[in-house]
Amino acid sequence: MTQSKKLLLIDGNSVAFRAFFAMHQQLESFVSPDGLHTNAIYAFNNMLDIILKEVQPDYALAAFDAGRTTFRTAQYADYKGGRSKTPEELSEQFPYLQELLKDRGITPYQLSNYEADDIIGTLAREADEQAWDTSIVTGDRDLTQLTSDHTTVVITVKGVTQLEKYTPQHVEDKMGIKPSQIIDLKGLMGDTSDNYPGVTKVGPKTALKLLDEYGSIENLYDHVDEMKKSKLKEHLIEDKNQAFLSKKLATIDRHAPLTLGLADIPYTGDHLEELAEFYRKLNFKSFLNKLQPAAGDDGANPFAGQLHEYTELTAANLAAALKPTAPQAFEIEMLDDNYHTSPIVGFVLGTPGHWYVSSQPELLQTDAMHAWLADESRRKYVFDGKRNYVAANRMGGHLQGLEFDLLLASYLLDVNNNSNDLGEIAHSYGDMDVQTDAEVYGTGAHRSMPEDANVFYQHLTQKAAAIYQLEPDLYQKLKDHEQDQLFRDMEMPLSVVLAEMEIAGITVDAERLKKMGAEFQQTLKVLEEKIYNEAGEKFNINSPKQLGVILFEKMNMPVIKKTKTGYSTSVDVLEKLKSYSPIIDDILNYRQIAKIQSTYVEGLLKSILPDHKVHTRYLQTLTQTGRLSSVDPNLQNIPIRLPEGRKIRQAFVPRQDGWEIFSSDYSQIELRVLASISGDTNMQEAFKEGRDIHANTAMKIFGLDDPSQVTPNMRRQAKATNFGIVYGISDYGLSQNIGISRPEAKRFIAAYFEQYPQVKEYTEKSVQIAREQGYVETLFHRRRYLPGIHSKNFNVRSFAERTAMNTPIQGSAADIIKVAMINMQQALRAEGLQATMLLQVHDELIFEAPSAEIETLKKLVPKVMDSAVKLAVPLKVESAYGPTWFAAK
Repeated sequence: MTQSKKLLLIDGNSVAFRAFFAMHQQLESFVSPDGLHTNAIYAFNNMLDIILKEVQPDYALAAFDAGRTTFRTAQYADYKGGRSKTPEELSEQFPYLQELLKDRGITPYQLSNYEADDIIGTLAREADEQAWDTSIVTGDRDLTQLTSDHTTVVITVKGVTQLEKYTPQHVEDKMGIKPSQIIDLKGLMGDTSDNYPGVTKVGPKTALKLLDEYGSIENLYDHVDEMKKSKLKEHLIEDKNQAFLSKKLATIDRHAPLTLGLADIPYTGDHLEELAEFYRKLNFKSFLNKLQPAAGDDGANPFAGQLHEYTELTAANLAAALKPTAPQAFEIEMLDDNYHTSPIVGFVLGTPGHWYVSSQPELLQTDAMHAWLADESRRKYVFDGKRNYVAANRMGGHLQGLEFDLLLASYLLDVNNNSNDLGEIAHSYGDMDVQTDAEVYGTGAHRSMPEDANVFYQHLTQKAAAIYQLEPDLYQKLKDHEQDQLFRDMEMPLSVVLAEMEIAGITVDAERLKKMGAEFQQTLKVLEEKIYNEAGEKFNINSPKQLGVILFEKMNMPVIKKTKTGYSTSVDVLEKLKSYSPIIDDILNYRQIAKIQSTYVEGLLKSILPDHKVHTRYLQTLTQTGRLSSVDPNLQNIPIRLPEGRKIRQAFVPRQDGWEIFSSDYSQIELRVLASISGDTNMQEAFKEGRDIHANTAMKIFGLDDPSQVTPNMRRQAKATNFGIVYGISDYGLSQNIGISRPEAKRFIAAYFEQYPQVKEYTEKSVQIAREQGYVETLFHRRRYLPGIHSKNFNVRSFAERTAMNTPIQGSAADIIKVAMINMQQALRAEGLQATMLLQVHDELIFEAPSAEIETLKKLVPKVMDSAVKLAVPLKVESAYGPTWFAAK
């Protein structure tokens, strides 16, 4: 018996819309070097990977609508009339979607005057007649009317990668009707998305009940006169024509006059060269990395990769493994992200041709390994030196001699590609020999060691080989970009400084934190009762839906914004409603305190380790400006504007009695960098003379002659303008930030640039440089590429322009504090102090030290931080200290 042929039919428009909105939040992250939005193409291709692997079709076609006008609009002019215009960001992707389909061996097709559904219905019928197995992929459940013994309709449930298969039986089980009755259901209840009417007051329940009794619209109307007198009967009789028209509109035409047949749409598989070029053009590195061409004539796969031989490391051959004096690749393997707590499952070290792997972490604790780790002359190549430093420390070792870090090098070369997976990074540089961790270990709850130990050993070997092989190429690229000094003198030593800070951790007084939690809980109860009284009833304050009903239906407040699920109750909406009722302030306070309670009280308590400390992880390769981020827990984001948020810092204490927390932070560092980079003489003069820069700006904006005339509110508005300019703020954005009219904001900005004309020149020059080079740089040559700078889309282009202005300022400020941290660690050692650097919170450094060392720190820390870099204006550092982090502010 011959195997049935397999046909794949894709509803191109439907899946494209699903793909676009599934990744709508990532819209600005998915932009090609030419400025094309690519989020829908990316998600669509993910769906293709899944469905092609599952169906393995012999024939394939993707159907698209030819336009809004079809034979259905001729029958009913308002058909689909309620649909909003396709977003421009999606429309521009359709030609590329069709190119993608061709490159993947799938025929794209559209037919004038017909919809994609009709193309699919016609081909599915032809396949049915030949007993082919057909899979239809769509986001539109109307196509489930096509299910049959040979045709399965695959519905995209969430996004485009979660799929639900509809067979005739599944249709009956889920919908309570046969596939053939779907058009009758639509005829009775209509369809709001396609904008056809159905019968008045007939919804899904009534329609299903009628079909259960009568089977079809035709049979229903044959017996409508026999029905008891009721409103339903009246509506059915009055809307008979609408019912039959709606059924007709819902019926897929299965005899459309196609210009091709099944024989014309063979699935030809990926056209590798064309597909690779397409991925490169759209900067789809992850897809490019996965390309696995079919075997050549000799049966060999040229992309299969080279497998490197390895030796299992034991106590017997450890001396031989550690003997080479050439640089060695070294990796300690852990499966979880948090390397402070994740079990160590193995390690690898060696040079090309001599790779040694082990699944025995205890070997890291031997004297021989400790001596090798601590020997600075034994040069090591790693991936994520900080992770390896902490892991070695957990095993009693002290990792020295770090010469090359693949993670840091790849990050500096392209801050937009900040993967933390060695496999993905290796692939992006053309090394296809190593798999990603997800491919070997799985993801999420399914992440685990391979059952076959050889798979694990091979993976570690391939990783080490990739590090070694990529080192010369990436280091040369860093030199070409004039970034080798940034890599060698800043990022590499900083990774060690950060590792030592993380290992030190900061002590948290759990009892004090629990006491705060109890107080916050009491505050929340009081606020709850107050909100209930103001609302006149109890409801779930955390439910946006219930809150929306209270505010906009019961209390009749004006509706500011709606979402797909109802009324918006976001912070910006509530801020605009403050004047209508005191309940708004209470809700905002409730939300803020609830957030502090869950994130910073309960969250911190869960993060305290047995040493009574929290050990945050600093992400060195996440942000595109070079700023550090903190996770597990995030200690850079503790809210300080609310008294309750500031109070959390009371729980952070020194390691022992007789010690204190010491804090130093840069004052207005970004504005000082701006003054220096822009060369603005007025701004530089203000800083050199020690003037209050915000009061100085306020005087110009408000036309004042004396600083004493500047009110706190004037200074606040001037401060927002100063920092807004740094971020390329518009008059609209500034008006929203400080609560003034748009014309006033426009005047503020004009007055600002009149006061600081060279700042305006700098902003314009930054954008011009970005247009010419495609990137901007910090003072230390940290580079950020801006693919959207030439985008045809105004929003994308504007974002890139603002980024061009801001990145050199924010990035240079981040670089300065990194230099300060490296110098500070050296200074503490040189002075022989017990003081320990614990945290970096953007422009602030936090230490713990014996009380006797505080006077030394008061002089030493500002001196080191002030001299981190020479700007055209002085850096200013402010310090404080006390028994808690709270008291040190």
